[in-house]
Amino acid sequence: MTFGRTAIVGTILGAAAMLVMAASAASGKDGEASQQIDALFRAAYSDSAPGAAVIVVKDGQTILRKGYGLANLEHGIPVTPQTVFRLGSVTKQFTAMAILMLEEEGKLSLDDSITVFLPNFPMGDEPITIAHLLSHTSGIQSYTNMSSFWQHARDDLAPDEMIDLFKDEPREFAPGEKWTYSNSGYFLLGRIIEKVSGKSYAEFVRERIFAPLSMNNSYYGSHTRIIPNRATGYEGEGGTWQNAGFISMTPPFSAGALLSTVDDMARWDAALYTQNLVPKEALERYFTPFLLDNGEPTEYAYGWMISELQGSPVAAHGGGIRGFMSFVIRVPEKHAYVAVLTNCIGHEPSAPYLARKAAAIAIGRPFEERTEVRLPRETLDRYVGVYRIDEENVRYVTRHDDYLCTQRLGGPIMQACASSETEFFYPNALSDFEFALDDDGNVMYMLMHQNGREKKAVRTDEPLPSLHEEITMAPETLDRYVGEYELMPGFLLKVFRDKNRLMLQATGQVAVQIFPESETEFFLKIVDAQLSFVFDSNGAVEKVILHQGGQDLPGNKVN
Repeated sequence: MTFGRTAIVGTILGAAAMLVMAASAASGKDGEASQQIDALFRAAYSDSAPGAAVIVVKDGQTILRKGYGLANLEHGIPVTPQTVFRLGSVTKQFTAMAILMLEEEGKLSLDDSITVFLPNFPMGDEPITIAHLLSHTSGIQSYTNMSSFWQHARDDLAPDEMIDLFKDEPREFAPGEKWTYSNSGYFLLGRIIEKVSGKSYAEFVRERIFAPLSMNNSYYGSHTRIIPNRATGYEGEGGTWQNAGFISMTPPFSAGALLSTVDDMARWDAALYTQNLVPKEALERYFTPFLLDNGEPTEYAYGWMISELQGSPVAAHGGGIRGFMSFVIRVPEKHAYVAVLTNCIGHEPSAPYLARKAAAIAIGRPFEERTEVRLPRETLDRYVGVYRIDEENVRYVTRHDDYLCTQRLGGPIMQACASSETEFFYPNALSDFEFALDDDGNVMYMLMHQNGREKKAVRTDEPLPSLHEEITMAPETLDRYVGEYELMPGFLLKVFRDKNRLMLQATGQVAVQIFPESETEFFLKIVDAQLSFVFDSNGAVEKVILHQGGQDLPGNKVN
């Protein structure tokens, strides 16, 4: 395939897509779907808060194209379909496509070792291939999970300087052995694109994808460039919104630095039904879940999560970057597509939840609304325990007051609502679980349902880990802990009091509540993390130690 042919055919496709964008909402069933989806988003986003742009396409016709909420709070600018948002990790599907395009041109092979293009990248006993990077099976630690990354989040580092930050980190597993999401892998893919094409990543994506498809309002992120209709990003929650923390656009790079509109994302989806970018065979690989070395399929293809929605196969992906959340989902057998781009982190209901609900409505299979029933505490208590999927995946089930809660190892505590004596669901989520009982009423296992997948976790005799018990502290006592603590240069933990609550906010992240369990020990409920405050000889707090993910990170009080 030559670049000239791609550009010409892609331009025609882009012009056709413009007509689709201008089409009015369909009548009949699609008209009803449009009204239901509109009501869904109107209920989710306030006219006076950060919002979302949404597009829903069915059978080549746009059935909803609308903005909700505000693109800029300070100036009261509403969100429209032309509003430009950061995509975050939705960037990865463009990066993956760029790699496939280069393979079609014979400039690389997915089976190539990455050292063919990055000779200075340290390699272990087994080679890491381009396919391993595309599928998150390389074993390379994700730089966004490294505490040291955040001290460089504001720095305009060159790509090779970024790679130096994570290239020597221990591998999490042998290539092809497991699946673990890694932004590092997609960062390396961007550097390979640059080495092979002789262009910057931004230039390649603009010239080879955005321009041919008439995605004229899509960009590589920049803080200096004037980008018309760009949204401002926010963090927090209703009544406490604040501007999102700064992040340089060089650390996200090919893993998360692109910006776009819902109109352009619909053009992108339309192009994926054609062979204008790559041939059919390449597209099939693009959307096919990768196989581990043991033959077990993952749920990830190349830049897409592969799952099901109401019985139909879907490809989807989300993205989160300071101040922005995005989610796109395509249902090929129904020729349906939904893109939800938002300018707020911490908003509930979330973009993935809303997008999936909208897609289900669009294909005529809406989710049933679940009704909560209240169960006595003694019924809930029989489910409390430790449940295992396998050696590495465990679920803790606990009771907090009148609700059952679940938690994966190292993850947040999630409150569930009962819909029957054995069935439970999560509010503002489309996942649920149920318990299987034997003839004597004993719990055997729990079945977890999410995205059309089912996982079985067997109940064990293992004891639950020590649970944190909250104590009450007077507001004036909480004031002792207020201040800023520096864990590393440029990365602070800010502790402040909000009425009777003590809050914690890390640099560039949303504020969360922390709970006391002693005079020196506090814990978080939304994630498995604890804080230890250290007092000096005069009884004043001089230091905090963050305990999370097996690490103990001390930070001196600096303010």
